[in-house]
Formats: sequence, C-alpha cells, structure tokens
Amino acid sequence: MSCKKTYIDSGVLIRAFCGIQSASKRIKFLTMKIWSLPQVATFQLEVLPKATFNKLQYEAEFYKTFFSAVIHWATDLEQIIQNASEIACTYGLAAMDALHMAAALQIQADQLITTEKPTKPMHRVTEIQITSI
Repeated sequence: MSCKKTYIDSGVLIRAFCGIQSASKRIKFLTMKIWSLPQVATFQLEVLPKATFNKLQYEAEFYKTFFSAVIHWATDLEQIIQNASEIACTYGLAAMDALHMAAALQIQADQLITTEKPTKPMHRVTEIQITSI
C-alpha cells in the first residue's frame, strides 16, 4: 500500500484530540504510518498557542507530537498567501481555509482531510481530493 500525501486541516487535529478519550488511542493516532503528513507553519498558530496559554498540557503535547511527525512543510509562505488569495476569490473560501488549501496544493498533497461539511465552499475546489469527516 503506497502512502498518500495527506494534508490534515486544524479541525481534524482538534477533533482527534477532543474525540479520542484514551491516551493509548491518541498515541495510535499520532503514530499512524499510512499518511505522509505535509503541513504549513501557520497551522501551528491555529492550535498550539491556545492550548499552551490555557495550560492544557496534554493537548499541547498532543499537537507538538503531531507536528514533530510532519515530514513535508509548505515553506514558501509568500507564495502560499498569494495562492490563497486567488483560491479564496475563485471559490469563496474563508482566509484560513484558503491558506490550508494553498499549502496542500503547494506541496502537491493527494488529498485534504477536513471537518468542513461537504456543503461548505472548501468543497468547491477541484484541484485536490477533499474528504470531510
């Protein structure tokens, strides 16, 4: 089975932490080998500061562990922002959704997994497979 390069948006990571009650299941989620996990640095700003500020140690550690497993970082932030603006204008996406989409496309992800419902604008984008959970 070949690995799919999968971009996971912040809603998926938050849902994973909040929805997985036992530590052993959280560890299993963090050590899954079926995905190549590409991300963009701005993703960390969506989840880590709030958990850290609110002294949610286990949640912050969960996110840090996830980020340490990322193997492809979208690094050209200037280009991501430019592409995100174009994507937002073309498909009607909100700013952060457009940034996630631009980052996923920049690193040539095979799919983007999101918590956005299929009726939301993100699903209008046709350049990448989008899976809603």
